[in-house]
Amino acid sequence: MPEKIKPELLQLLEPSALPCRILVVESLAYLPRLREMFPRAELLACADDPELALAGPAGESWARMGEIPEQGSMEDFFRGLGVEFTLLDYLSRRLPYGPESLDYIICDLALERAGNPQDIAAGFSTYLKQTGAFLTSFRNIRFWEIIEELQGGHYYQVVSRLYARPEFERLLYASFYKFVRCAPQCRTAPPGRIAALTAAGFENIQGDMETEFYLVRADRSMPEMALLKSMYTPEERGELSRLLHRIEYGIELSESAESFWLLWERLGLFSDYAGQFVQEAVFHHEQFYRNLRRFSPGKEREIAEMEERGEV
Repeated sequence: MPEKIKPELLQLLEPSALPCRILVVESLAYLPRLREMFPRAELLACADDPELALAGPAGESWARMGEIPEQGSMEDFFRGLGVEFTLLDYLSRRLPYGPESLDYIICDLALERAGNPQDIAAGFSTYLKQTGAFLTSFRNIRFWEIIEELQGGHYYQVVSRLYARPEFERLLYASFYKFVRCAPQCRTAPPGRIAALTAAGFENIQGDMETEFYLVRADRSMPEMALLKSMYTPEERGELSRLLHRIEYGIELSESAESFWLLWERLGLFSDYAGQFVQEAVFHHEQFYRNLRRFSPGKEREIAEMEERGEV
């Protein structure tokens, strides 16, 4: 059966004019649209065979589908989009990028052929910034057509790993991602097929027997923490976190409170940010605010606003 995955992972991203660093693995057909969505991005790409990686659904070439010009070499294609390309098999070799250096990694069906999919998923997470995300997809083993093939004693897909949604989500959470979202790609079954399968004992959980593929976004951080981590450098956040914990546990309270307000002024902190940071980083909230108030004369308004914003 020809490949039917539709290249739709970019619907899980919001366009941005900010500079960022995006790696596309194998799924090179995303590159033209990515350049439109992220005009200031540093685009990186790797594939074992770039010609095959540019193949579209059902064997159609992206050139014929209007996504990529038919004329010109592969080098011209990458050069025209401002893409730094590396010839590499991601399943057998480490990616040539530094830890926490990428904002997004995009790769359709990335874990289907992996001998140890958790090694690949967890390995990808090490290249992502704390605010980054891995965008991928997987074939749903509970899709009606696959179930019928298995009932007949056949399976025609050349893959080594098959997943249902709960299994795939567990794999990603075990690979150090904190927030996973799945969007279905559906194909309606012929009349009577779903009824026949449910009568045979298969559960159609939330209609997933008509979900052929799932599109997945796995974030390194929870959405709230991703926002907090995006606004200041890791060193600045580390300094803030250290001071908050010293105040929380009453360590040299006078000096710690004074250092906190000096940091507030130096970084331009504000109540919304600080309140949310306290909510996420501090365990004993009441104790923290009680200690901070004791050694923060004239800061009653700022502390009250922090406490209020942290509860929102």
